[in-house]
Amino acid sequence: MATPAQRELAASIGSLTRWSRVHGDEARRAALAPARRGLRAKWEQEADPDGRLSPAELDAAVERLKQAHYRRMALASSKARGSKRAAA
Repeated sequence: MATPAQRELAASIGSLTRWSRVHGDEARRAALAPARRGLRAKWEQEADPDGRLSPAELDAAVERLKQAHYRRMALASSKARGSKRAAA
């Protein structure tokens, strides 16, 4: 069984290898488009499971969920950096 550090290193190697084959902004956007569509669909379902919101209301709700998602990621990153600093 790999340690967490080994799993992190293996994931990093895979990511770097994958993205080494993507050149230019358009290619990067195209590579990430399915993930963006998937997240958008998830947030739409979360915001309006019954399909009752108008398109404008749905867009606003999805934007708020998107902001919350990225702020949760920033918080987790901040906590991880603080933990690493405290351990050093």
